[in-house]
Amino acid sequence: MLTKTSLTIRLHPNDDVVIARQQLVSGTALLDENVKVSGLVPPGHKVATHAIPAGAPVKRYNQIIGFAKRAIAPGEHVHLHNLAMGEFARDYAFGAEAKPTQFVDPPASFMGIVRADGRVATRNYIGILSTVNCSATVAHGIADAFKGGALADFANVDGVVALTHGSGCGMDVQGESMQVLRRTIGGYAKHANFAGVLIVGLGCEANQISALMGAQALREGPLLRTYSIQDAGGTAKSIARGVAMVKEMLPHANQVVRESVPAKHLTLGLQCGGSDG
Repeated sequence: MLTKTSLTIRLHPNDDVVIARQQLVSGTALLDENVKVSGLVPPGHKVATHAIPAGAPVKRYNQIIGFAKRAIAPGEHVHLHNLAMGEFARDYAFGAEAKPTQFVDPPASFMGIVRADGRVATRNYIGILSTVNCSATVAHGIADAFKGGALADFANVDGVVALTHGSGCGMDVQGESMQVLRRTIGGYAKHANFAGVLIVGLGCEANQISALMGAQALREGPLLRTYSIQDAGGTAKSIARGVAMVKEMLPHANQVVRESVPAKHLTLGLQCGGSDG
């Protein structure tokens, strides 16, 4: 079976294998490698591009990923059935393949929001954060009050959003779980995409607002407010109090102006799948 479409991906010129882009059946001609597939190769799996003797190293990404358990024929599926681990000398040549980045000219840009500290935001939200799962309902209630046309007079505010969780109480206040929780909440509170933040606690939780603020070096101000439900007098009064606080933040948050900024201010999150198969 012949096709002009490339059915595999070669990750490095020195590799002994290529990666199947789709399921390959026996007899399929890999024109880029001048070999025919022997047997069934699932998508994302490795195919030998030449004869590999028993015991020989097998390279992918130009790195040894194992050794042939037996002789492997060209076009054969390379996986656990014919590949084994083994000892070999390693040269940790960090950055040996690094190449200078060729930047786009002119640099790419986007319309961002430059904060007072120089960080650049892509959005302009007001965030409602909960210290504990018990204050999640109130946090969502506050955010829900600003849905629909509630922000019509604040065109530069992208929304009021609640970020809640299921933890914050019944925890060791000195333990790792509490440290991770506080670091996460602190990261939200400091995020450039938040023009203002309201932190809502219950009052009797392990993750006390005062301890959270101290651990994350947060300071109250016009755009960082806190209170607890027990001090406010219950759920309904807490939601009303939070809504009032957000309304006080909105004029400040609405003062932002978007401007053209370099794309280097964008941070991309990647999920690695290169080691699969």
